[in-house]
This record gives sequence, structure tokens and C-alpha cells, in this order.
Amino acid sequence: MKVQFLGATREVTGSKHLITTDSGHTILLDCGMYQGKGMETDAANRDLGFDPKKLDCVVLSHAHIDHSGLIPYIYKMGFRGDIYCTPATRDLCTLMLTDTAFIQEQDVRTYNKKIDRQHPHKEKGKTYKIEPLYNQHDVDGAMRHFVTYSYDRRFRLFDDVLLTFTNSGHMLGGAICSLEVYEEGRWKRICYTGDIGRKHCHILPSPQLFPQCDYLICESTYGDRLHDEELVTEENLLGVVEDTCVYRKGQLLIPAFSVGRTQEIVYVLNQLYNDGRLPHIPVYVDSPMSTNATQIFRLYPDELSEEVRDTLRFDADPFGFNTLRYITDIRESKALNHKDEPCIIISASGMLEAGRIKHHVANHISDPRCTILIVGYCEPTTLGARIQQPGLQWISIFGLDRKIKAQITKIEGFSGHGDYQEMIEYLTRSLQVKDVQRVFVVHGEAQTAETYKGHLHDAGFQNISIPEKGEMVEL
Repeated sequence: MKVQFLGATREVTGSKHLITTDSGHTILLDCGMYQGKGMETDAANRDLGFDPKKLDCVVLSHAHIDHSGLIPYIYKMGFRGDIYCTPATRDLCTLMLTDTAFIQEQDVRTYNKKIDRQHPHKEKGKTYKIEPLYNQHDVDGAMRHFVTYSYDRRFRLFDDVLLTFTNSGHMLGGAICSLEVYEEGRWKRICYTGDIGRKHCHILPSPQLFPQCDYLICESTYGDRLHDEELVTEENLLGVVEDTCVYRKGQLLIPAFSVGRTQEIVYVLNQLYNDGRLPHIPVYVDSPMSTNATQIFRLYPDELSEEVRDTLRFDADPFGFNTLRYITDIRESKALNHKDEPCIIISASGMLEAGRIKHHVANHISDPRCTILIVGYCEPTTLGARIQQPGLQWISIFGLDRKIKAQITKIEGFSGHGDYQEMIEYLTRSLQVKDVQRVFVVHGEAQTAETYKGHLHDAGFQNISIPEKGEMVEL
């Protein structure tokens, strides 16, 4: 059996790991899109490193686009196998892949207009324009190939391959993927963590223990840092709200991914509202996808945390309160840019690379009354990361240089990724460390992965490597 690492190697995007069994089955662990570099990622996304027509199936850990975003593209390129995931992951993919197709069409349209201006006199027979990776038709076709299984149910992919999903606590529907492959007269056990969630999360349960493995493919996004404690996160959020909206009379802008991060922030605000501690100001969730994703969260109460289930006993909607409005209409979204009253605006995308939040930030970044609150990881090349550079006074947004006068602050406690201590504790509780033959560290920036490798070694893991892109290993 071989595993080839085709994405999220020494970086945190584009997760793809191809397993080829001795019997000839090809299984792709995640099919993620490269994100964070605008149109520069187009070539990387088109260069899959495998032939989709020859791929047997996809095993999907969760719905985030850096793990699922190229599924419609491989369908467009001829893939017709099954895509295995949990039911919530399928439901979220319906929303998120549709949104990604729409964003691509917008980005490509903008890029092609720019190319037309740069090349007004094109050489005959030569084109500089590009097309979207896929469209809604491809999304619809791919969604028909999704096959769902609930957590902790061991099922058969092929006669010689078994699969079990375990709740990873990272996002709704997120799963640790445990494969068993029968080769050379024995079962070889491979665990792919996808992304590992927090030990303490407001809306999701802690990651659940998963089966023993011989080979571990493990994420390392926060492999070099520790998070704030849960209560501090709540108090910090309330402090930022009061400082911005009460004392400075400004607007608090929170870039947040539509799935997971938005719902957790709304839930915490809902709790503060229920406790009578949230200032009486308007709160807007300005994102059609966030609105739809929240509806999906409401469909899976049994997969939410015990805290949320306790809240449901006296609060029929833990994702809604009287001063909160969900906005889908684009005209209402644009109107927010002209409001001068203190308020909170939560909008996607979390890394400030696209979406309505980018327009809100562009309109408010020069207002010293306002605050831009970063609540999660931002890939280093994104606007969300660049805006946090110490001492930065100007930044380009939509091609215009803008003076930074707003407060830029960060609360890491809302991250959906476990820190290195949480991940190490989770792995060592789930596994007999001495029985793990090899560990592959993926989904982390190069230096972060190196640091996490050291933490794994200190915890007793051996034969730890950080694969290069395209590297193939025999198991």
C-alpha cells in the first residue's frame, strides 16, 4: 500500500492524500482546494497530481473548502466514484460548494476584465483568460455521489477496506477517518485526523476517542501555540464589544467563516444576552450562507455540545435573540456601510479574502471608533493575516490604499483547531503510542509542523516525518 501526499504539505490548505492499496483500489482522503492567494492558486488547484477518472472513491473528513472544495472539479474531470462522509458534512457541502462555485465565477470575471485591460491587442489564437474550475452544474452532479454514514459505524468500502468515522469536534459533521486495509495476511490500520477540534468548545462536543492505528496522518495547524481558556474568551469578547460599541460608539466587525465560527460567536452572544450582560445594540449576521448553515446546525441538536443541549431546555433558539438579525439581501448588506450607530457585524470570509466582510472592512478601516476582531487562523498571505502586522499604517483593499485607524485585535480562543497541548492529549488518550509505527505531520506551516513534530516526539511517538508535496511513501 502506498500513500501520496498531494496537498496541505507544509501549509494549511489544499488537503489531499491518495492511498493506493496493493489490490489496486485508489482512495483519496479529502479533496481540498488551495485558498488564500487569489488567482495565484488557480494553477495549483488544476494540477491534481492524479487522474480523477481512475479514482475509486473519496473519504471526506469535513466540509471546509480546504478539505472539500475540489470535489466538483474532479467530478467535472471524470470522477464518478462515491464520496463518503457524515450526513451533516453532506448537508454543509451542498451550501459551501455552491457558494464556492459562485465566488469562482465572480473572481474569474474580475480577473478576465483585468486581463482585457492589460492585453487590449491580443496575439491571434492566443488567450489570456481563464474559466472557473467548476460551476453549479458540476456541484449538482458531484452531490449525487455522496454516501453518508453516521459516527462510530464500521462499514465496508471494498472487500479488503473498512472505514469508521469518529467525531473530531472540529466542525459539525467533522470526522476522524479510520481505515483498515487487508494486505499481506493482516489488517493495516491508518488514521487520518482531518482537523482536530477543541477540548472545550461552546457548540460542539470534545473530540471523541478513535480506534488504534498503525499509521497516523495528523494535522498541525496550531502545533506551535496554546489557546486562551474558554471563560477568558467570553470575557474578552464582551470587553471588545463594550470598548468598541459602548465607549467609542463604533462598529465591531468580526470576519468569521460561515460554518462553525459564526455559529459559535452567535451562541456566546446569545448566552451574554440571556445573562443580561450584552449591551443593547444591533447585531447583524451578514451572510446568506451563514444564515443557511445555522439552519443546518438546528437540524443536528444531538451532535451539538451538552452546553447547547442544556440551553435548549429554556431557550428554543440558541442561535438567535431579539437584537440579532440575519441578513441575506444584498441591499440590506450595503446599507450597513452607511449606518453610524454602534453595532456588531459578523460576516464571511474569515480570512478577509472575499465576501461581504471585505467591503465592510474597506468602508470602516479608517474609522478610529471601529474595531476589526480576528477570531481564527488566517493563512499568511491573506488580507486577514496582513492586516494584523504590527505597526502597519496602510493596506490595499480592492486596489485602493487605505489608512488603518481602526483597532485591530484578535481572540484565538474561538479557533476550531485544537492547540498542540490539546491535540497531543487527544492522540495519547486515543492511541497506544508505542504501537503507532509511523506518523505523518500535515496541514501546518513548515515551521509550525517542525515544532509540532518535536511535541509528538516528546509524547513518545516515533518515526515522525513531514512530507513534501507529491511525496509517496510505502506502508
